[in-house]
Order: sequence, then C-alpha cells, then structure tokens
Amino acid sequence: MAREFRQKIRQKNTDNSGFGDNASGRFINKDGLPNVRRKGVNIFNRFSWYHTMLELSTFNFLSYLVIAYVLVNLFFAFIYYLIGVEHLTGIDKSDPVNEFIDVFFFSSQTFTTVGYGRIAPVGFMASLVATFEAFLGLLTFAIATGLFYGRFSRPRAYLKFSDIALIAPFTDKTALMFRLAPYKNNSLTDAEVTVSAAIEVIENNIKKSNFYTLKTRLNKINTLALNWTIVHVIDEDSPFFGFSDEDFKKTDIEIIVHVRAFDEVFSNTVVQRTSYVSEEIVYGAKFIPMYYPDQEHLSTVLDLDKISHYQQTDLPEFKEEKNK
Repeated sequence: MAREFRQKIRQKNTDNSGFGDNASGRFINKDGLPNVRRKGVNIFNRFSWYHTMLELSTFNFLSYLVIAYVLVNLFFAFIYYLIGVEHLTGIDKSDPVNEFIDVFFFSSQTFTTVGYGRIAPVGFMASLVATFEAFLGLLTFAIATGLFYGRFSRPRAYLKFSDIALIAPFTDKTALMFRLAPYKNNSLTDAEVTVSAAIEVIENNIKKSNFYTLKTRLNKINTLALNWTIVHVIDEDSPFFGFSDEDFKKTDIEIIVHVRAFDEVFSNTVVQRTSYVSEEIVYGAKFIPMYYPDQEHLSTVLDLDKISHYQQTDLPEFKEEKNK
C-alpha cells in the first residue's frame, strides 16, 4: 500500500527545498543548521569566524576567550623570557619559576594596558615587544567587545521544540504532530511555520530523496505565547497516506521545520529551524497538555519540561477505500 502510494506521489514532489535529491544524511541538524560539509576552499574562507563566534554556546564562547587570553600571554611571556629578564625592572629573580610568573603577569598587564608600574621594560627589544603587545591587546578587546554586543543584541526566536514528532489521532484520521513553545519572555507575533518532508525512494536502483511540502492545519498564528502544536493531517493528499508503523520505521524520512516570527522588542523578523528523522517519530501517541491555570486561576502556567511528554494511544483504522 505505502509503496504503491510512494510511486503515485513521485510527480508531486517539490524542488524548492534547497537540497538536491542525491544529498545524503540528515539535511537539517536538531540545532537548525544545515548538515553540509564544504570542500574546495581553505579553512579561512570556509568559515565566517564572526558567525561562528555568535553561534557558539555561552560556555564555549567564554571558554575560548579565556583560553585565547592565557595562550597569548604565555606566548609573550616566553618572548620576554627569551629576551632576558634583565631587560625588565622589578622582576623577582629568586628562582626561574618566580621569574616566569612575574613575566607572565607583566604580559597580562601590558596586554590589557593596565600597567601597574612595578615591572617595566628596559631596552629596545623589550620595549618594542611591549608596544606591539599593547597594540594587539587594544585590537583584541575591541573585537571581543563587539562579539559580546553582537551576541547580546542579536535577535533570536528562543523557541524550544519537542524532541519527537508523533503520529497521533486527529478527529477520525491520523496526523503528524510536533510542538514548540517560546522559553524566554520575548514577545513573538505573526508566527508562521513551513513544514516539508524528505522521503527516500528508489528509482532505477538509485536512492534519491523526494521533497514534499506538508500542509498544516494552522500555519500562522497572531501571538506565540503558549505552546503551538503543529498538525499535518494524513489524508489522501499527504505523502504519508497509508503509512503503517513499519513504513515509518523502514523508510528514511526527515521532517524539516522552518518557523518565522516577528519580535516586537527588536522590531525584527526571527527564524528558527529543526528537523525530525524516522527514529524521532513515535507512532500511535498523543501529547500530554503542558499548560494549566495556577492555583489562584489568575494566570496560565506553561511547563516547558513537558514539551516532549506523550502517552501511547490507539489510532483510527486505515480504510483502504479512501485510497481509491
């Protein structure tokens, strides 16, 4: 049944997905970034370092800054040490360890342009290195400040998606469902979702992926304040019409989700993406409600810990005559 239907819908696939039909692996990672590796250019042209630093998690971003700061000061400390500690006044020369510690902290003071004054360069080479390090420090902290501001001021959707998608009952049919919710106190309006499916098929003994735009029950809402359950009804126009639990497990499927909304605070459009593969689709289940009134019935509680919670349920029996 499902195999025959896949043959039937081949001519209905769309070519506006942005991916080729011979691409392999997951198309969109869970974090919303394309699963693409680029070759043919060197690493400096392959990556946008600004975008990379903005996309890093806060922990990784701060860790890289601290590690880079320590390594730079170690590098200049070795240079000062090779020039000779006699070219730095105020150094504790009791033993080599204390000498290097003083040189390291002199480097950090020069790099940050603090300059406490206890240690100072003497001679041309030490002064030249200190001058260059101070100049490099000014540039580095200007870049770091810009990155901090860029990360702080960058408009983001701050949406949390359910870890899984469900094949759940919907009226007298079944539907593909997943849900999302804002997890910060940002105000999103005019939220719109686009859902597409990549289904792997075999044509002339060659595996390829066909892309289909999935119609959703509601693809736009005025205000995104609570959770939003996206529903794709599996009817005669759906590429999943007639799919059984076994079909979902054996077929390579990826559900690609694209959400666009307007952030009133930033007065800008924000976008977030994610995807679900076959292993992340649960057959015969329904979501558990994740919001409820508070004890005083004065406000609504949105429990984001329950966004992926579901329970097993029976599905309506598939009627073959619908496919005729």
